[in-house]
Amino acid sequence: MDRDASATQWRDLLDWTWLPTLAILMSGVLLQSMNSLLLTTVLPSIAAELGGAGMLSLPATAYVGASIVAASGAGLLTTRYGVRDTLCVGVVIFGLGALVCSFAASMEWVIAARLVQGFGGGLEVGAAYTAVRAIFPPRLWPRVIALMATSWTISVFAGPLVGGLFARAGHWRGALIVTVILSAILAVAAALVLPANRSAERTSASRLPAGRIGLICLAITAMSAASLVQAASAKAGLILVAVAALALMLRFDRGAPVRLLPSDAFSFRTETGIGLWLILLLCIAFSPLHIYLPVFLQRLRGLDPLEAGFMVASGSLAWTIASVLVSGLTGPWPRRLLLSGPVLMAGGLIALGLLLQSPAPSYALIPAVVVLGIGIGQAWPFVGPTIMNGAKPGDEAAAASAVPTIQQTGLALGAALAGVVANASGFASAVTEAEIGNAAFWVPACFAIAAGLAWLASVRLYRQRRASPGSGAGA
Repeated sequence: MDRDASATQWRDLLDWTWLPTLAILMSGVLLQSMNSLLLTTVLPSIAAELGGAGMLSLPATAYVGASIVAASGAGLLTTRYGVRDTLCVGVVIFGLGALVCSFAASMEWVIAARLVQGFGGGLEVGAAYTAVRAIFPPRLWPRVIALMATSWTISVFAGPLVGGLFARAGHWRGALIVTVILSAILAVAAALVLPANRSAERTSASRLPAGRIGLICLAITAMSAASLVQAASAKAGLILVAVAALALMLRFDRGAPVRLLPSDAFSFRTETGIGLWLILLLCIAFSPLHIYLPVFLQRLRGLDPLEAGFMVASGSLAWTIASVLVSGLTGPWPRRLLLSGPVLMAGGLIALGLLLQSPAPSYALIPAVVVLGIGIGQAWPFVGPTIMNGAKPGDEAAAASAVPTIQQTGLALGAALAGVVANASGFASAVTEAEIGNAAFWVPACFAIAAGLAWLASVRLYRQRRASPGSGAGA
């Protein structure tokens, strides 16, 4: 890319025409990501007060599962009601979910509240991605998405700081009240700043694909239930139900007049299909970091919630910094970074498992967490453009909205699978340090398999690219 043209595009975003809208979208991402890290930090305190250690993965699974459902329909809702109204409603529901969670009297209550919050978050994220396409000119899309991703840098510090301070003081509910206040401010600001009618083309015939969304719900529910049952045969059966539900949803979606995903979703013969596999597998591999590592650090190493939260947040910070630093690279670099990113993730996960079992000091785990973040961060800027630029004619909007949907799906499946591995390793009934250490090894080590599969998808992507030299999939 021409360096002068690149600098011009960055300067264009500082123009008052785009700056207020950009600030709203970045604030929405910040609220989402901050809340994710905030809950990661206070979840051990919630489990200590309310019980339910065996259900530790379910609040995250419930949130992400509901987000998938909402994000799946967000494109249709923005088409019918506009970006502004859809985003504002999503933020309000998100805040209400946090409010309900702040009054929780049991872990089941927390899970239900996270379902509500996840639905609002899915609407917000889906509307935000639609806003990029509907409001900004195409030449600015990559820069807008990159800037939205940098909101993670702030949340890396804000989330664990807010959550850790409240958890350290013994008032984890106060952290959720902060989320409610910030949601109210963002909803008002979005209503005032975002244009009312500059959304995707409106149609009156769009209907919510309830059947296909129901199959997604079934898959997430089955996978979550698999983390709770004890019998190996029941676990295997529920996992097969989840896989079958997702496969059936894809089959129905490809023949539908209004699709949730591109017509070639998860095909191994197109760059868009392979790119969706990459997003799914990368997010599955990254998901255990936020769910179980804080608990392992607190129970095995004696860290307080603030310290554990910041150690986990270093992985998200590494993701953000790596993404920003490599986003402008061209030539052979995208291929190299996509191929080596999953390898780094696998190494980081295995190192985490080994270090958690060893007597190594706590700070020795930080490089492994950072390597995991760098691995997904260096690959991330090139996956989205591969999916969107490789879309077939007529699939452009579906390809764009598929990015957050599949990202959330990967996180949900990863959270559910982490619960399966943790409980199969004896975590739910663990009382000794050795028993906890056994789970602390197997949870990250097993997810190195997902990173390995992501590497295979990267290899397939570039074989496909060489077979289609005229492709415009521009990583």
